[in-house]
Amino acid sequence: VIDVAGPTLVFAAFLGFWYWLSYYGMAERRRFLVPPIHEVIQDGFLDWKNFSVMLEALWLTTQVALWGLGIAIGLGTTCAILMSQARWIERSVWPYAVALQSIPILALVPLLGILFNYSFNARVIVCIIMAIFPIINNTLFGIQSVEAGHHDLFTLHHTSRLTRLRKLQLPAASPAIFAGFRISAGLSVIGAIVGDFFFRKGDKGIGILLDQYAARTTTIPRLYAATILAGLLGYLVFSLFGLLTRVVIGKWHEAADVPG
Repeated sequence: VIDVAGPTLVFAAFLGFWYWLSYYGMAERRRFLVPPIHEVIQDGFLDWKNFSVMLEALWLTTQVALWGLGIAIGLGTTCAILMSQARWIERSVWPYAVALQSIPILALVPLLGILFNYSFNARVIVCIIMAIFPIINNTLFGIQSVEAGHHDLFTLHHTSRLTRLRKLQLPAASPAIFAGFRISAGLSVIGAIVGDFFFRKGDKGIGILLDQYAARTTTIPRLYAATILAGLLGYLVFSLFGLLTRVVIGKWHEAADVPG
């Protein structure tokens, strides 16, 4: 009951605050900036012409986010495994991974747009840059955190490095690996929207619609509707990896019990 009542009460309080802000919380000349929720629903969701445009844009953004996340998972996991197997690889690659994470993505977006002609590939690259570091970091941390006693047992049995990785390190690191996947899932959606928002060229993703709706007072309700859809996309992708975590890890580790 608490699991249902708690979120319901928070949502009701949120709606109440929204209506209060729409009708009383702002100066009358600025109330158009916060339209009441029923206007957002009417203009953004119940008007099929507007809603279909947003769905088409959301589908493009979803494709960008999933492609970027998938490539980031492949590259990040492979890179972390190689780094865990050779100290010189870790020392050679890790500084650049940290540097890539440290560069503000907004500084790279214009450069990527110019180099890749504001194409689908350019947006995917933005997602990869946003999502890859948590995967590298968590996978490497998980592999290197295996207990020494378990390593000693495998050493006594003279197992190969590949067998040790496959049967000990990767299974033991799976909670950390999937935690990294969940973090990167949200970041990939953010990267897809950021790429759309700042490229402002090419096919319209949800980020381009947000920029266009924010530029006109008559489309403010649609701006809120598009924002809600973007938030739902991020939540669904995050929840998908939460479900995947529970399926793969099961109930034997606390990471599988994280909400989502």
